[in-house]
Amino acid sequence: MVDAISLEVFKNLFSSIAEEMGTALQRTAYSPNIKERRDFSCALFDRDGRMVAQAAHIPVHLGAMPLAVATARDVCTFHPGDIVVLNDPYLGGTHLPDITMVSQCAAEPGFFVASRAHHADVGGISPGSMPLATEVYQEGLIIPPLKLVERGRINQGVLSLICHNVRTPDERRGDLSAQIAAQRLGERRLAEVATRYGVAATQEHAEALLTYSERMMRETIRAIPDGVYSYEDYLDDDGQDDRPVRIAVSVTIEGDQATVDFTGSADETPGGLNAVYAVTCSAVYYVFKCLAGEDVPPNHGCYAPIRIIAPPGTIVNPRPPRAVAGGNVETSQRIVDCLLGALHAALPDRIPAASQGTMNNLTIGGIDPRHGSGYAYYETIGGGMGAGPDGDGLSGVHVHMSNTLNTPVEALEFHYPFRITRYELRRGSGGRGRRRGGDGLIRSIYFLAPATVTLLAERRRRQPYGLAGGEPGAAGKDTLVGAVERRLPGKVTLRVHAGDELTIATPGGGGWGQWPNRPDSHAQQGGHHAKP
Repeated sequence: MVDAISLEVFKNLFSSIAEEMGTALQRTAYSPNIKERRDFSCALFDRDGRMVAQAAHIPVHLGAMPLAVATARDVCTFHPGDIVVLNDPYLGGTHLPDITMVSQCAAEPGFFVASRAHHADVGGISPGSMPLATEVYQEGLIIPPLKLVERGRINQGVLSLICHNVRTPDERRGDLSAQIAAQRLGERRLAEVATRYGVAATQEHAEALLTYSERMMRETIRAIPDGVYSYEDYLDDDGQDDRPVRIAVSVTIEGDQATVDFTGSADETPGGLNAVYAVTCSAVYYVFKCLAGEDVPPNHGCYAPIRIIAPPGTIVNPRPPRAVAGGNVETSQRIVDCLLGALHAALPDRIPAASQGTMNNLTIGGIDPRHGSGYAYYETIGGGMGAGPDGDGLSGVHVHMSNTLNTPVEALEFHYPFRITRYELRRGSGGRGRRRGGDGLIRSIYFLAPATVTLLAERRRRQPYGLAGGEPGAAGKDTLVGAVERRLPGKVTLRVHAGDELTIATPGGGGWGQWPNRPDSHAQQGGHHAKP
């Protein structure tokens, strides 16, 4: 029997399992990217592969993970003790560094648990596996759904294959072991819930949670005025040439259903800014979940009223073997910007201005002279949050599709041969308005040894837009000081030398509302039109 109290109990039971999986993964991981930045996600799925609960981890992971679980179920037959591993972006993954594990609870009620973690290197043409590639094969090792663990025994052949194709095999082995531990913990906790409350009650409450979330999402959509709301925005470039890349969206609201149509977006690009369908879905689901609010449990039911049209062969649904490393981290952010821009016409008193619109991806790799072995570092860097009708934007934070922490300076300098010489807010970079956009960050890195650096960032040419008369946030800016000082493009791979210093200044958020001292101010890049 399901009532309001029992539903709340099970909602928290399910989500607490995902949260505990995440805690175990973080505490047992080897790499700073997982241990310190918490670049991972965990979730629970029912016997049909529908997501029942997720932890409050990374939005771009969680919206895409159901497709990975569906692929694993389609390709592999699960036996007790099995764990399937995959990272193929065209089979439910996002980009190659995000490695997903899926396993099934051995006992009834037959639930699945999944974890996805960003591994700091999975091979490819540059350290950190976030290269400026032109095909997915250059981005790293591609793992189709395979059994890493079979009937409780690790498949050493699969593990060796992975570790022999990366620059930091010991770190990868440790992080994969941490994911396995998280999987086992999730399976055990689910079995305990089923034993305590009964299999039938556990299944009944999972189904009820999905129904409840769908009902709440339909009410959220119903509160949006019927109409067609359109917007377009542009990526700076794809890293291969200087042409901007268009993303266009039309959101059609009809009663309690929404159709999100990306027809008119740019064709798939030679560079790695292509966002696979799973990533596009993640960005769409994230925006609607934000509208629904924190009280609506995030699960499969939330997605049921939303239809997504992403034409094959476009920037939002590429075909293999297009490169996709940046689609997960950069294009996903611009999709969010476009959706919020479109919905502003329908909900002008709820939608915030654009946040920094990039994850400022930075990878560094080389040989550490302290011990003579290779290293690979990856980080995303925070910036300004867009202001909204209810307040100023936050400063120096990760926004929208990223929900990681920063890596503490002490951890960076302990693990890697460089020093952080400057780390502060970029004062005045937030857009002005009645509500001010948040400020970006400035981080300077001084290299103690030669290294290969890749910067994959956006909003270096086009500023984060303001709304309702607010001014745009400042664009990002990156410089390298060596023998000479030079301005860097937003997407670049280069060799640095000992004594060089890299400075990354991240974008600020857009302002919201008319700036009192500038009655003529109005700034909003891109453009939208509404047909209510």
